[in-house]
Amino acid sequence: MIEFKLNGTPVQVDVAPDTPLVWVLRENLQLTGTKYSCGEGVCGACTVHVENQTVRACVTPVARVEGQSVTTIEGLADKVPMHPVLKAWLDERVVQCGYCQPGQIMTATAMLESNPNPTDQDIDEVMSAVLCRCGTYPRIRKAIHRAAAQGRSSGGAEK
Repeated sequence: MIEFKLNGTPVQVDVAPDTPLVWVLRENLQLTGTKYSCGEGVCGACTVHVENQTVRACVTPVARVEGQSVTTIEGLADKVPMHPVLKAWLDERVVQCGYCQPGQIMTATAMLESNPNPTDQDIDEVMSAVLCRCGTYPRIRKAIHRAAAQGRSSGGAEK
């Protein structure tokens, strides 16, 4: 049994320790927001937070998260009021096909936690690590600036 906290709730899974986290999330725990794409940790569609750090779930063995806290896109979506990054994504109509968006949002959220006032260059550098085949990068940048401004106006980034 491997135990960890998922979106604030303790979970146990009976899987091989080398099972990729993405499959545990999707198949065992029925959280399908985390997407599988390249399977090599290159595209970023599977990005989740482990102890508030971004990780690629497709190349992270579930044993690595034993006893740790994992947050998925579902964990952000369950926040009330709506997380500023999600609200900004909607306000800026970022999504086109949507496949990469969970990874984009998880990456943007982590970036804003460590850099609440990013420049365009900061955003481009961090967000280029998550492949968007539709090319929504300009809208992603605008949404991140909007979320950063919202965080500043509310006294800091919401968690």
